[in-house]
Amino acid sequence: MPYSGSVSRRAFCAASLGLAAPAPAPRNVVFILADDLGWSDLACYGGDLHETPNLDALARAGVRFTHAYSASPVCSPTRASIHTGLHPARLHMTIWREQAQLPPEDKPLRTPKTVEDLPQKLTTVAEALRGAGHLTFHVGKWHLGGPDNYPENHGFDANIGGTHWGAPQSYFYPYRGNRWFGGEPRYVPGLYGGKPGEFLTDRLTTEALRLLDTTESRPFFLSLNFHNPHTPIEAKPQLVERYRSRLRPGMNHSNATYAAMVQSLDENVGRVVRYLSERKLAANTLLVFASDNGGFIGRNQGQTVTSNAPLRSGKGSLYEGGVRVPLIVAGPGVARGEVCREPVISCDLYPTLIAAGGAQPERTPDALPLGPLLQNPSARLDREALFFHYPQYYDTTTPVSAIRAGRWKLLEYFEDGHTELYDLDNDPSETRDLARDNPVKAAELLARLKSWRTQVDAQVPTRA
Repeated sequence: MPYSGSVSRRAFCAASLGLAAPAPAPRNVVFILADDLGWSDLACYGGDLHETPNLDALARAGVRFTHAYSASPVCSPTRASIHTGLHPARLHMTIWREQAQLPPEDKPLRTPKTVEDLPQKLTTVAEALRGAGHLTFHVGKWHLGGPDNYPENHGFDANIGGTHWGAPQSYFYPYRGNRWFGGEPRYVPGLYGGKPGEFLTDRLTTEALRLLDTTESRPFFLSLNFHNPHTPIEAKPQLVERYRSRLRPGMNHSNATYAAMVQSLDENVGRVVRYLSERKLAANTLLVFASDNGGFIGRNQGQTVTSNAPLRSGKGSLYEGGVRVPLIVAGPGVARGEVCREPVISCDLYPTLIAAGGAQPERTPDALPLGPLLQNPSARLDREALFFHYPQYYDTTTPVSAIRAGRWKLLEYFEDGHTELYDLDNDPSETRDLARDNPVKAAELLARLKSWRTQVDAQVPTRA
């Protein structure tokens, strides 16, 4: 059974959350989530073609995490983990919504049918902050339920553009059509009145800032969910030409259109930062930027989309390239210009965002607040391991689970039961499988991984 109990309503004090900072907790919270942005897609993470001056500046103004993970290698499960603080395996939400009830029938294993809508019984970040007096705004991608489970039924006062669809038909106005996604007609609602050539990422930011203009003196929570740089790979022609002229042999990144999409993403993060500064809100606002999973390394319109090098593989995989993501946090009480190497996971954003808004988070079994790391990036969390579970198929993987404990990472594949062991300190690219060289460590981690799956009642694939 998926997680069905109400999360404990007992509040716990700021000190127990590690958020008892000398400065008061900020009242406003801005959370910006990119879609399919890879770990090395930003210049401050080593991107070699992309220019991201605004996100680089945000990293210099706050804390940049180098070992942040999405709880899933695909979008909807990670988004559920952020909104609830619960692991996708515990929620039984391990695949994007459109595929939740449609396991493939042509594979060696039968993957489980999963939960397709975010359960309304759970308290979301937006519900917690609205209960504390915040205005709550969702803008952009939702992908966590049908019309009766849209953002308005999960604590948001306003929703612009959030639907059950996971990607737009076009990034250019009027944002509708049926070219992609099997000919299915799609559209982005609430964006009337644009002009030809208007770009979706720009428009979503405009709508988000218009919402903030209505807040007056009330605290707010803005969840701004860009579709960039998810497929279809489309960008402003002038930016594409700019990056095409910058391509050089040997670059990890070689898709000029994707690079232009990343620039548009960066420009719009910059617009939000400037808005907060100009309206004298920055001193009272926590800003968090993240991605929902690793970069997509497949092909779109004849070109490889991106590379996560030096990390292995990409979206869909439990290798580092599929689940390690950029995470940058800035604001009052946050260290400036620091790098944090402590492993964290997307579930951790749940108590972090709520506490940052001055509310009291509910205790969840899969999340730890990041407050101690934001104040002291060299601190350690009271956590022994991170777990991942993807009992699904994707172009980059067969069904798989994984555990990271300190320097060690083990993957277990369900089709044949084989395991792989990597030393991430010495081999972040996961090129040397040490399972045979270190069978004791492999057996220890496998036992812990299986115990965790039992504990969270994880669904596993079965023989077809």
